[in-house]
Amino acid sequence: MLWLGVLYLGSLAALFITSLWTVDAFGAGIQRTWTLENFRTLFTLDVYRTITFRTLLTAVAVTVIDGLVAVPVALFMAKVASPRWQRILVILVLTPLWASYLVKAYAWRGMFSTGGPLDSVGLSPGYGLSATIVTLAYLWLPYMVLPMYAGLERLPDSLLEASADLGAGTWTTMRRVVLPVLFPAAVAGSIFTFSLTLGDYIAVKIVGGTNQLLGNVVYDSFLTGNNMPFAATVSLIPVVVMLAYLTAVRRTGALENL
Repeated sequence: MLWLGVLYLGSLAALFITSLWTVDAFGAGIQRTWTLENFRTLFTLDVYRTITFRTLLTAVAVTVIDGLVAVPVALFMAKVASPRWQRILVILVLTPLWASYLVKAYAWRGMFSTGGPLDSVGLSPGYGLSATIVTLAYLWLPYMVLPMYAGLERLPDSLLEASADLGAGTWTTMRRVVLPVLFPAAVAGSIFTFSLTLGDYIAVKIVGGTNQLLGNVVYDSFLTGNNMPFAATVSLIPVVVMLAYLTAVRRTGALENL
């Protein structure tokens, strides 16, 4: 409670206070007078609304892709593979997390580059938003697979057998037996993939081309523009989005069933 109350919530409070400050006309120093000028700039300029919408679209796309890929993988790991292969598959899922973030991002840059493996077979979309979504979906996939695997592992095999004995087909069993158990785990995984995508800026710089996400605006405003108050203002958008998302998730009761 001390950690959450003082360090985490205190940091968020400091972030909000900083967003109310401005820089002087020459950008040399911070003026600690409270104003809503940063929020006015953020909400009135079309470029920031476009970047916000692009960031949310990317986060949703990454989460959906990871969810669709993780369901069959987690289902096979939990209900089809033998105990020995379960351990091996868990290690294989975890192995990409042991590699450097930059190594994986630059590996995808090579995949999407002109003359690269994907380009040689006519499948490379080039650098841009599509490449960013694919790269981030790969980077965060383990965070979706592991919660789903943990959720499905707790599903008793007797429920699947009972469903089959009562005449339910594969899709009926998936809809009425598996999905209710899988939903809380999918929500837990989506919190990781969605929030990590909202804050990412490195992969966007590597494979995103000219596209920017909110993380890039924060990075450029803080380091390049030397405008810490505006960077703090932009940083509040992912915070507010995640608070709204967690509130909506909590109302579904998914977090209580984890």
